[in-house]
Amino acid sequence: MQLKCRLRRTACAHRLPRTSVSIQANSSPDATARPAAKPEPEQKLGKRLGTYLWPQRGIFIGAILAMAVVALSEAAIPKIVTDLLDKGFGGQYVGRLWHVPALLIGIAVIRGVAQFSSNYLLNLLSNRVLLRLRLEMFERMLHAPAAFYHRNNAATLINAVIFEVNQVLQILTSVFITLVRDSLTVLALLAFLFWTNWQLTLIVAVVLPVIGFLVSRINRRLRSLNRDHQKLTNEAAYVVEEAAGGFKVVKLHGGEAYEMQRFRRMAERLRGYSMRMAVAAGLNQPITQILAAIALSVILTIAVIQSQTSGTTIGSFTGFVMAMLLLVSPLKHLTDINQPLQRGLTAAEMIFRLIDEPIEAQTGGKPLDRATGVIDFEKVGFGYAAAGKASESKASESKAALQDINLHVGAGEVIALVGPSGSGKTTLVNLLPRFFDPTQGRILLDGVPLTELSLADLRRQIAFVSQDVVLFNDTVAANVAYGASSEDDIDMARVERALAAANLSDTVAGLPEGALTNIGDNGMRLSGGQRQRLAIARAIYKDAPILILDEATSALDSESERQVQAALERLMQNRTTLVIAHRLSTIENATRIVVLEQGRIVEQGTHAALLAQGGLYAGLHRIQFATAQ
Repeated sequence: MQLKCRLRRTACAHRLPRTSVSIQANSSPDATARPAAKPEPEQKLGKRLGTYLWPQRGIFIGAILAMAVVALSEAAIPKIVTDLLDKGFGGQYVGRLWHVPALLIGIAVIRGVAQFSSNYLLNLLSNRVLLRLRLEMFERMLHAPAAFYHRNNAATLINAVIFEVNQVLQILTSVFITLVRDSLTVLALLAFLFWTNWQLTLIVAVVLPVIGFLVSRINRRLRSLNRDHQKLTNEAAYVVEEAAGGFKVVKLHGGEAYEMQRFRRMAERLRGYSMRMAVAAGLNQPITQILAAIALSVILTIAVIQSQTSGTTIGSFTGFVMAMLLLVSPLKHLTDINQPLQRGLTAAEMIFRLIDEPIEAQTGGKPLDRATGVIDFEKVGFGYAAAGKASESKASESKAALQDINLHVGAGEVIALVGPSGSGKTTLVNLLPRFFDPTQGRILLDGVPLTELSLADLRRQIAFVSQDVVLFNDTVAANVAYGASSEDDIDMARVERALAAANLSDTVAGLPEGALTNIGDNGMRLSGGQRQRLAIARAIYKDAPILILDEATSALDSESERQVQAALERLMQNRTTLVIAHRLSTIENATRIVVLEQGRIVEQGTHAALLAQGGLYAGLHRIQFATAQ
């Protein structure tokens, strides 16, 4: 049977995130509305991160012990100075003065080794956690349902998987080092201060809670600002992605000024939020310094009074002041970590929301080796609004994409789907591989409801060729045999047969490395017709019993169209085929033509019968014929 098929864009094809924008654009605005997620409390986020740290607890404990050694070495320095001033200048260290430099050098060596060990162990730990987070996020993204791509554009997903996860890495390295090591240092120095002069230490103990209270108040503001900043960053990345992806349209329509204005607005809003975050974060240090200066003034006054009553020696006073000065630096570090800590926790919220996304069923269902290709649509209805909700509430008639679809497709039949734009053709074929499930009725394959079949087995029965070809930055062979788990699993003989059937053998033979030549990003090293035939070769290699064609030749020149059409005719042999067509002259030899309007089947029959009927199909055919003339 001869049939000419021309393909147009559809969201039916399995996509990577880079094409989620087109999916989003073709859907209803409220397709998958979800309430905004509430911010998770810090304790819950910390506990969640702890589950990733637990398998690495040996490394984690080693890092903490190394940081404890660093903290103790910090507190040992003022003790050495105290003994030197009180005993060294009084003659008690005569003949033993070498002890002091030996102790200082020894402490420096121990401190250096401990610092290196803690940094290395924490980087080892954090990079293992980073790897696990990235793999879980990407796996969840791959197995997420189509509705997920309605809610998230490519820029948001790239930002989460590649960039936001680095903020969590910052928590586990620099922030955690500061938090643990400097906290231990503060405790060690406070213990020394209390042992040296408990009266003076009480003043320090009063100042610290005040600083902690003020910092906690600033924390809340930073967390809110970071969350808004993250959202704006995603929106700005989306603007860049659209401008880069549509550069031809931008240049042809002189849209540079418009795109620049869009990006400038986003960049200025980002700048405003960054300045607000800088103001909030900048309050930490001056507040800490002012309170510390007040405490130091009071301490100096009391110390002078105590020295007059012989309550404080020069050495103990010097050691106390030195310990206090040493205390300022870790306190400053602790107050400065609030901004990166809150930024990291905000990123963790985003990451865990992605990891917690529901996924399509990966196991279960009846196994299916190879279908005969009999398809039945029984009273099928679908509404994007209803599909995006957890409940099975019925979509309103105005938002229903499909209504009361009853259609039987026999094995090996070629069914053409035609109708005005928005009539539901693409939505109908989207239901077959279960990118969405009907909100009403059911679909059966070989008499078995799709919901009872294994999802992986179901999708193995379907091949898809579209005008909007998706190729990968890999070799010709890898693109033809896409889905093979590794290069070793690719059947090269089968690849060659698929290329020959798609009229690509001569083209591939002329490439530098033949079928092992990398074709670049989305097949940029191939012409439009070659890319289309490569997509057909992929479908031939898959050898699925059901084929979906969506305007595969409409964007090609006459010679490329002839070659692609010949390849399609070979592909369609002995397969149940659903063809979405806009140019009616290409589907005249279809077994049956199904005409849709506003989500309903209004006519079906052969080309000749529908023309004789004088209905919607005849009207569309007449308009196209008149336009062609």
